[in-house]
Amino acid sequence: MESSVGKETDFQLFTDIHSMALKTSGVPPLYWKSLHHKLAHEVYDAGEVFGIMQVEEEDDEVDEDAAEKKMMLNPGTPPVYKVIVTKEEGLQNADPNSIFLIDHAWTYRVDQARQQLWEVPGLLHRMANLTGVEFHGEVPDDDVIDDVMAAMWTFSHTYQLSQGSAEEQVPIWYIMDEFGSQIQHSDEPTFRTAPFFHVPGQVAFTLLWPLKDLEHGEEVTWDHAYSEQSPLIRKCRLLPWEPSDLREVNSSISEPPEDYYKAILAENKEVFPIPIEPPVYRKDKIFKVYTDNKQVLENLNSPRFVFVEDEKEADILYLYHHLKDYRTLSEQRPHVMVNQFPCENLVTVKDCLAAVARRAGGADGPKWLPLTYNLRTELPQFVSCYQQRKDRGEDNHWICKPWNLARGLDTHVTKDLNYIIRQRESSPKVVCKYIENPVLFDREDIEGLVKFDIRYIVLLRSVQPLQLYAYNVFWLRFSNRSITMNSFQCLRSNTPSILGRVQRKKYINHLLNCFK
Repeated sequence: MESSVGKETDFQLFTDIHSMALKTSGVPPLYWKSLHHKLAHEVYDAGEVFGIMQVEEEDDEVDEDAAEKKMMLNPGTPPVYKVIVTKEEGLQNADPNSIFLIDHAWTYRVDQARQQLWEVPGLLHRMANLTGVEFHGEVPDDDVIDDVMAAMWTFSHTYQLSQGSAEEQVPIWYIMDEFGSQIQHSDEPTFRTAPFFHVPGQVAFTLLWPLKDLEHGEEVTWDHAYSEQSPLIRKCRLLPWEPSDLREVNSSISEPPEDYYKAILAENKEVFPIPIEPPVYRKDKIFKVYTDNKQVLENLNSPRFVFVEDEKEADILYLYHHLKDYRTLSEQRPHVMVNQFPCENLVTVKDCLAAVARRAGGADGPKWLPLTYNLRTELPQFVSCYQQRKDRGEDNHWICKPWNLARGLDTHVTKDLNYIIRQRESSPKVVCKYIENPVLFDREDIEGLVKFDIRYIVLLRSVQPLQLYAYNVFWLRFSNRSITMNSFQCLRSNTPSILGRVQRKKYINHLLNCFK
């Protein structure tokens, strides 16, 4: 038998690991001990308190067994269910045990979803049943998978790991089991939910707890846009469940106000340098370089530069980490050059770049930048634009990109509005009009038209006066797949890759002939 001291020690360890996540999710401390007990002893007691009831058109209800049997038939027209309290004495939110674990039926990253539906035995059938997609066969079918992937955005939820590589921090999506997925939305919810990752077990659940006392027969509901204060943003976020017309919203966007940039500056905690006169160096000077960048250490081999281990001895700081105190550097060592500029994220981070670029091209931005919206701050304008383009029969493929990731990570191309709106919940993103008719290159070795780009490296030496240098070596990059507007599941395969020297020379000649 476990001693009370051992229980308290285990609980203290549990709170040490999970308290920050529980507080962030808004889980009342009242429930933490019970949650720890249920996780440690695998207590899944929601079935003792709740039941699933099918709602008929007349709002009649049938028993749970009949509802479950009808779900298994998978008729293709999804019935409506609701979850109710079946415990005779009801449920009290002051009861420390009134927190419940909901299992996840499917956990996925978007770029792997289609492959999993194809390959994991029984997954497609279960997801078709759960989402109400008609599927009578046993063998996966592309059309059924398309339907499930369209329907899943009204059932999917997300969380993100805070540690690990960039790939490991790509948002994780999940669909709750048949019980959790039947909890309906309400503007006046009776419950709250939150994803929770149990570190010792390396498993995720959804936590469910009441916001008030409930009697026997009362419905369990939750709010898909909980805590959203703006009525207009709320309407947008609820579009996947409650269709709404936002065409009257002005879809034009302008550069954000000054407060937008002040907030970014405050978040970065950068301190501006004092004005200095740039030093003039002898042509034969040997520059001392301090760097924490492995690539610089391995590739900078010009005799004009030597590495030093002490940052204070350096003439040049080539830093991987974010420099914030420019003032001290400019006051104490004004001769030192550094590979960063104050507020450079205004052009290196996608949402800021799109905002600043509007200075050059007005509301729609410059011609070189596709129409771009910030999903955090310009969601209503985007939805209005999408709906108006749909009315006009214009192409509505859009690409969602995280503000500050590269290499195609967490990047999505779709014409599904629900899909785009839900991406707002995972990580900050911009959404850009996808170029549906790009210039293409006829790549002989794969017998198809592919996307390509030409990558240059430029060095910004000074902003005022403007001094910009271009490296005379550039990279041609060609996709290894023919472009198609029907499927974007292999987005990173469509990302151009660098070619070998011989192949690059051949393609350069071909490109030059094309542009003559």
